[in-house]
Amino acid sequence: MRISGDPLKRRRLAGLAAIAAIALVGGAALGAAVGGDEKSSPPRSDRQAAAERATANLTLEQQVGQLLMLTFPGPVLPDSVRAALRERRAAGAILFGGNVADAAQVRRLTGQIQDAAGRSGLVATDQEGGEVRILPFAAPREAQSAQATPSVAGDAARAAARDLRELGVNVNLAPVADVGAPGAALGGRFYPGDPAQVAAAVEAATREYGRGRVGATAKHFPGFGSAEANTDDQPVTIENPRADLERDLEPFRAAIAARTPLVMVSHALYPALDRRRIASQSPAVIGGLLRDRLGYEGVVVTDSLEADAVISRSSLATAAQRSIAAGADLLLLTGSGSYGQVHRSLVERARRSKAFRGRVGEALARVKALKRRLDLAEPAGG
Repeated sequence: MRISGDPLKRRRLAGLAAIAAIALVGGAALGAAVGGDEKSSPPRSDRQAAAERATANLTLEQQVGQLLMLTFPGPVLPDSVRAALRERRAAGAILFGGNVADAAQVRRLTGQIQDAAGRSGLVATDQEGGEVRILPFAAPREAQSAQATPSVAGDAARAAARDLRELGVNVNLAPVADVGAPGAALGGRFYPGDPAQVAAAVEAATREYGRGRVGATAKHFPGFGSAEANTDDQPVTIENPRADLERDLEPFRAAIAARTPLVMVSHALYPALDRRRIASQSPAVIGGLLRDRLGYEGVVVTDSLEADAVISRSSLATAAQRSIAAGADLLLLTGSGSYGQVHRSLVERARRSKAFRGRVGEALARVKALKRRLDLAEPAGG
């Protein structure tokens, strides 16, 4: 994740057996092609009804804004961010190292965010443990690679949820649900073991975050554990065959079974699933696999849209449109100048396209459901 104006300029992030051949040419829903034991998504009519309810009391500018997480430099909330939150033109904010001085300051800052947002703000950070730990005074201190059993992983998540909630953070961009491989770019950020062992740790952590009223985020779907480079720094293609990708879905299935409220999609290209589109912009990956086949109905969040793997393909505004159209619900914006251009672009597209407005409504309904689950207020406007 690229962060402009912040000392932590790069966050090190990244990340069926038989899938029908139509998914290989990239774009058809995998659920229709794969028979299976997975859950099915609600009928489209139900999703449309939820979207209509979600959009009823918000302007189009506010509807689009509720799909965006923004960032800002420094330990003080800027007036521009305060205004965006107050006017319900942003879902919330992501905290990075430059936003953090000490525990008391973080509590003041998150309180200011909630005051501006009318107690409806999502406040997220990366608190995996080890090298990815934005809040140095909060758990977990140990990296996921040191959390060798489900019990240890659950204990670490319980402690993290307690500390984060006390500091005013309600979304953790963790746990990493990828299955590690030798030479992987993410190194010690994986839970140790095979897919079943990783799945058990992910499930335990996700349940403890839920009990602590902090939203867990299973990442990086559909699996980034074999990548030898980071999508923050360059385009990444994962050439794994379908059978290997299917195997590495097990931790994500476990997270879904544990009712994870968020799943983060990676910016890598997976030719076995979609030859043309990176995962965060792929209807086959988000709609076909995650939604239709695995039956996931929570919030799909992108990795940072400023990643090199994204902006090497298109403008930021185009990437944002592609991700929403493909089925993403929440976009992570980590550049100080990103919010305005992305917000304008999405509003303009929604004004032109009834189908895109419908997609915005579906995403908004999921974001609102997430906020209710985290005991936040309903974003209201007019």
